[in-house]
Amino acid sequence: MTEEINHPYVPRDLKLPDYVPVFLSQSTILAVYGISSLLVVSFMWLLSGRGLKKSKVDRVLMCWWIFTGLTHIILEGYFVFSPEFYKKKTPHYLAEVWKEYSKGDSRYAGRDSGVVAVEGITAVLEGPACLLAVYAIATKKSYSNILQIAISLGQLYGTLVYFITAILEGDNFATNEFYYYAYYVMANVWWIIIPTTILVHCWKKICAAFEVQPQKKTKSR
Repeated sequence: MTEEINHPYVPRDLKLPDYVPVFLSQSTILAVYGISSLLVVSFMWLLSGRGLKKSKVDRVLMCWWIFTGLTHIILEGYFVFSPEFYKKKTPHYLAEVWKEYSKGDSRYAGRDSGVVAVEGITAVLEGPACLLAVYAIATKKSYSNILQIAISLGQLYGTLVYFITAILEGDNFATNEFYYYAYYVMANVWWIIIPTTILVHCWKKICAAFEVQPQKKTKSR
């Protein structure tokens, strides 16, 4: 007797006992995430401008770090520490997010060990480090650029491992092409583009600082 498949994910033989379908609509899930993110970024933009009077570049960086930091801690942290999120019988928003996202990458619903490890490191280490980066930029700490480089390298490494392991395992974890490109590709490619941009920015600032030092020594003589 063939066991009935009670979920929408690929591969179809993925076993998810007691799976409960998504309660919330896709538009509701995306709207809540989008509005929440917009409120956080708007708050940081206003605070960094009116209250802290930072440059536009620093304000953008602070907005990115607060957004990605809270995403790592809240969203990815929930996934890491809620192994049975797909069994939730009430519309808990964070569980709904991961049930919906798993349509683009079923490794989340299936608790793939590689994905859990990457997300665990991201949530526990990189998340708090992102919030520290906000503080470092706001208070002009000397370690600000080095910290941002370290976090960006971590994000790049984690995202590349995420994509590469999927390719090595057959890259067949999306329900269809729409979810593949909308969730798996587009929702993650920003963690390659933006960290790379920040790496270049911080690298240039550090190099410029070292170039200034010899000039100052020469003048002092």
